Amino acid sequence: MSIFRKKTPARNPPRVLVLGLDCASPELIFEQFRGHLPNLGRLMAGGTWGELESCIPCITIPAWSSMMSSRDPGVLGVYGFRNRADHSYDRMITANGTAVSHRRVWDYVSEAGRESILIGVPQTWPPRPLNGYLVSDFLTPGTESAFTYPAIFKQEVLNLLPDYPFDVKGFRTNNKADLLKRLLEMTEAQFKLVKHCLTSKSWDFFMYVNIGVDRIHHGFWRFHDPAHRLYEPGNAFENVIRDYYIRCDQFIGEMISLAGDEVTVLVVSDHGVTRMDGGICANEWLWQNGWLALKSQPQPGELLKIEDADIDWSRTKAWSSGGYYGRVFLNVQGREPEGIIPPEAYEQVRDELAKALAAIPGPEGEHLDTQVFKPDAIYQQVNAVAPDLMVYFGGLHWRSVGTLGHGKHWTLENDTGPDDANHAPQGMFILYEPGKPGAGCVTGHQLMDIAPTLLKCLGLAVPPEMQGSLITHG
Repeated sequence: MSIFRKKTPARNPPRVLVLGLDCASPELIFEQFRGHLPNLGRLMAGGTWGELESCIPCITIPAWSSMMSSRDPGVLGVYGFRNRADHSYDRMITANGTAVSHRRVWDYVSEAGRESILIGVPQTWPPRPLNGYLVSDFLTPGTESAFTYPAIFKQEVLNLLPDYPFDVKGFRTNNKADLLKRLLEMTEAQFKLVKHCLTSKSWDFFMYVNIGVDRIHHGFWRFHDPAHRLYEPGNAFENVIRDYYIRCDQFIGEMISLAGDEVTVLVVSDHGVTRMDGGICANEWLWQNGWLALKSQPQPGELLKIEDADIDWSRTKAWSSGGYYGRVFLNVQGREPEGIIPPEAYEQVRDELAKALAAIPGPEGEHLDTQVFKPDAIYQQVNAVAPDLMVYFGGLHWRSVGTLGHGKHWTLENDTGPDDANHAPQGMFILYEPGKPGAGCVTGHQLMDIAPTLLKCLGLAVPPEMQGSLITHG
């Protein structure tokens, strides 16, 4: 017996088509590439569009779930790809779909007895039941896994695409020609599946998230951006990013043609993109400045993961986890197994560390414009195990490097492989609703505004617990 209501007959029930472009840049779509993107241009001309403030942190996970649930990362209890499982020192878990307990747009659609199709939406692995069809996201281990709902749908996908790619593996590589080849192959395969599902199945809500924009930014930004320190004019890959946006624009036109003119269309990104100048070695800095103590030092020339370091917890006040933003954890008495910071001194110590992190200089002693956030100050709630501090180094031109052994507090080499770009807090959206005049360019919208707006477009009630506001259009 289905857990969902049977679909009730309706006269021309509204349908919504969502194309998510992970990491898509408002500057590129609205300005630099606009003349090359006729389909997005037509949506903008008749719709409502603008920048979309991402969540903190502005990364794929948790951004898409925050967008689709209209709940902030603290309420979701998801602070990145990997999160502390508890207050021990060594238990980090990947935040796949099991980490999301709040309902997202398609859950409300299913409860209303209407049908959804989801392809590649982050944090949908492992698949959960819905009224419709689902192909899980880039966290999927591979085609040998149970990556669809319903389970029988897997065979249909593999009959169409026997080697269906969920992501382009190893995108942090110096072999750019091979990366580009694999990235384009992944994109075309996913586009083929999307078009198949658009035309072969019934749906009220259709959402596909393209991870390729994110991967092409990280892999090729130095070839595109004259402000990048490694940019060389006239290089062989100079137009790779532009051409990828053009292909996505062509695909958007194909999707709309297949979906029908009566469908509401949303094109949206979870965050933007900016050049990466280098990395701030957060644990190296903590070690050099007396916050982190080691029983034995890294060997000369050795880069040591913080997970492998021989940490003296009896003398350690703080440690960090690397990534596109910094996560810093305090060693608190009664909370961590060997905590040394008295609970009554927690806020004083946290303030002291936040001030010191914000003042970390660049390679030439320059001010980096670093932002430091306290989760309890920016979220409605703080669930699960949050970092004590979150850090955007240098306006996100500098990532947070977790390894030890660099010999200085900064590096120009990424310790997880070649990577040209970081994320920017401003994503983008274009909303086009047939038969209604758009509002043109609007400002002031945040990622959590998307879910209530989609429900309204679908003719469904907006739950009062959603934190976002409606995007007014038409």
